[in-house]
Amino acid sequence: MKSCTLQLYAQGAWHDVASVRLSGDEAEGWKAKTYSGYALEWAFAHAGATDAHALCAGWPVGLEPLQLGHWPVFLIDMLPQGFGRQELLQRIGLSPMAGVPADWPLLLAGAGNPIGHLRIKEAAQWLEAHAGAQRGFTDEEVAQRGDAFSEYLASYGLFVAGSSGVQGEWPKVLLTRAKDGLLYLDHTLPDAQAVQHYIVKFGRGTDRQLASILRHEAPYMTLAQQLGLRVQAPLVLRERALFIPRFDRVVQDGQVLRLAQESIATLTGMPGFESVPTHDQVCAALMRHCTDPQAEVLEYIKRDVVNLALGNKDNHARNTAVQRDFNGHIALTPLYDFAPMYLHPDGIARRIRWEGNDGGQPDWARVLDRVCELSEQVTSHPNKSRKKGAARLRRAPLVEGLKAMVPALERIASEGETMGLEPEVFSHLRQYLLARAQELTVLV
Repeated sequence: MKSCTLQLYAQGAWHDVASVRLSGDEAEGWKAKTYSGYALEWAFAHAGATDAHALCAGWPVGLEPLQLGHWPVFLIDMLPQGFGRQELLQRIGLSPMAGVPADWPLLLAGAGNPIGHLRIKEAAQWLEAHAGAQRGFTDEEVAQRGDAFSEYLASYGLFVAGSSGVQGEWPKVLLTRAKDGLLYLDHTLPDAQAVQHYIVKFGRGTDRQLASILRHEAPYMTLAQQLGLRVQAPLVLRERALFIPRFDRVVQDGQVLRLAQESIATLTGMPGFESVPTHDQVCAALMRHCTDPQAEVLEYIKRDVVNLALGNKDNHARNTAVQRDFNGHIALTPLYDFAPMYLHPDGIARRIRWEGNDGGQPDWARVLDRVCELSEQVTSHPNKSRKKGAARLRRAPLVEGLKAMVPALERIASEGETMGLEPEVFSHLRQYLLARAQELTVLV
């Protein structure tokens, strides 16, 4: 029987907190049946916890097992995808085009240092066994993908396990700035030497549209901040490399605090990569699990308004996540993967939609009516995973929060080029910015 051990980072150390056993055929990949359980010591020490002591908000720490007809979704979140998947498959001797039968061996090699505070113990051991020499690089060497940096990556099998376990189609690598000012592969640098953690996203090929998407990601984050969305820090584009400060790592007093992060796929229990929840389902999950449902539902709706205003159609279930700390706080993470994805040459469609109210132009009054209705249902049917004392949503503050975005939307529609939007993009988006501003202006 194949199984793996889940480790969780807390109080400066890794702990064996749970195991996942395949009860189905490994060849079924993430679709195989599983049986999961918390370790007894962890279950007694943190019984009932849904914060960072838990593997996910929907499975509180305890003795009750988790039996599913597929992998736990938090495990699927740790499975390398896109560019990183192809590279790692080659590294472990499998075809880069291998399908779901390769999921299990890929997990046991590629989930040794993922985003968040969890890892697969066996993958961490694999990573340690294949560790090479530690070497630091300047920002310029990374941005230019100079010979030394490229050769170093190639010696690991290019974008290596432990520093490329970030899902998505863009080539990405996890780098950490050390006290000497240089950047190191994240998994090679001891915590005591860490100063700042980054995801570095590299340009892809010579496609003009893809290059424009990457160029706009930094100014888009600045626009998001002006629109009042939750933003971590400015992004920096150097050459064709985008430096993205991570928010699942906090350096405090010479120690690295790892925060729990789970996608809304996990939060809603939605497995797989093609199926997605509706906005209604996501909002209901936010109400059940978040510390301040009123604030989080408002933030979530505001993000949808801005996605529509700025053409970010790629709103799949792993482009939004929640963060959990060790003090019981659960909330949406800062915004990430926010860019003019309408430019993508493959023609990406809007993924997550409002039930019966979304042809790409939702009626926001109906959206607010719906989330308030969902709030009534959630608070009327409590369950053990819902935050105790969660209050029903108030509509008036939601209206006020959305209308507060109007001046910024109108300002971007007027001055977008001076804010970093290239002329062609600004010309395309102006009508959508003004449309969203008008919709929110008349909202009551």
